[in-house]
Amino acid sequence: MKKLPKQEYTTEFKELAVKRVKDGQSNGVVAKELGVSEQTLRNWVNAFDAGKLTGSGTKVVTPEQMEMSRIRAENARLKMEVAIFKKSDGILRERCAVRYAWIDTQRKVYPLPLMCDVLTVSISGYRAWKRGGSPMRKRLTDTQMLALIQAIDKELKGSYSSPRMVREMRDRGFPASKQRVERLMRENGIRARHKLRYKATTDSKHNLPVAKNLLARDFTPPAPNKVWTADMTYIWTDEGWLYLAVVIDLFNREVVGWSIKPRMTTDIVMDALTMAWFRRKPEPGLMHHSDRGSQYASHAFQARLKEYGMVCSMSRKGNYWDNAPTESFFNSLKNERVHGTRYRTKEEAKADLFDYIEPFYNRKRKHSTLGYASPKKFMDDWLSNQHEKELAA
Repeated sequence: MKKLPKQEYTTEFKELAVKRVKDGQSNGVVAKELGVSEQTLRNWVNAFDAGKLTGSGTKVVTPEQMEMSRIRAENARLKMEVAIFKKSDGILRERCAVRYAWIDTQRKVYPLPLMCDVLTVSISGYRAWKRGGSPMRKRLTDTQMLALIQAIDKELKGSYSSPRMVREMRDRGFPASKQRVERLMRENGIRARHKLRYKATTDSKHNLPVAKNLLARDFTPPAPNKVWTADMTYIWTDEGWLYLAVVIDLFNREVVGWSIKPRMTTDIVMDALTMAWFRRKPEPGLMHHSDRGSQYASHAFQARLKEYGMVCSMSRKGNYWDNAPTESFFNSLKNERVHGTRYRTKEEAKADLFDYIEPFYNRKRKHSTLGYASPKKFMDDWLSNQHEKELAA
């Protein structure tokens, strides 16, 4: 099957991946949700502990530090047990099929053996159910379906309204009608987070040269790595503002590059572009579209575009529709995750933004523009189709 070039990862990506492991998730779970091998992730963790992952860790690991690490891991396990009890509200009173269904929604959150132990079911029973061994998997009562909807809603942190919820349930093997899911969600007050509009700020009051709008709102390139769009937004924390810069491949709407920093300077957009280039390594001629902000118009950023062989395109002044897909991503991020969330520290916000972009948005979230496929699935399907065409040629 046709493949994209082997990805390389920036220190910022590695640090946030390691943090998920340090916070108590298993190597297997984190590796799967980020699309890397377990050995690669273990190498990152070891480098972090040895102080060889740039900007983090300590140079010497003492016995005391190892013991503290063990204690933190044990505390994290106990916290997970408590969280499973809380999140599985009422599931223990339901039949095994509903417990299995709830476990299936939490596989990326908690280790399977721990969940089976807490919910008093067997791993073999869950796996048999997963293979379709239980007829209950194919037909749920309203009570059971509501329990599954509630579990998915908690797992996805209130991101899905009924259309996406229907497709999510069908993808997990449950026949679910739009009318039935809408009714259960409406009757039980389950809804996607309220949509709030916002405007990102752009510093276009500068004397730097700007590029023409070559994109001209053509948001449907025929293949990956033809058109990337970029923009920045801001997130408030109790410690002050945090800024997020992203680069999106318009073909499958994947966030291929991102950077999170406390200042909105040129290095944030350069780091996001660098991440995107290392992950995709596109051929020369790719169009990079952004607004007219001073960060994108800077000599340093323009030199980086030239180094990568990219063609620069910029939106017309004050016209947000010229970069609508990126604005749409920020709307989704703010509505589905940021609004209503209090970030006490910048590190807490960085970890949550990473969680939204990588495991959720890129690999799981159903995108209406892509026929309700995730960016990763859309890309995988396209690559498979290209491979079949090559074999038939």
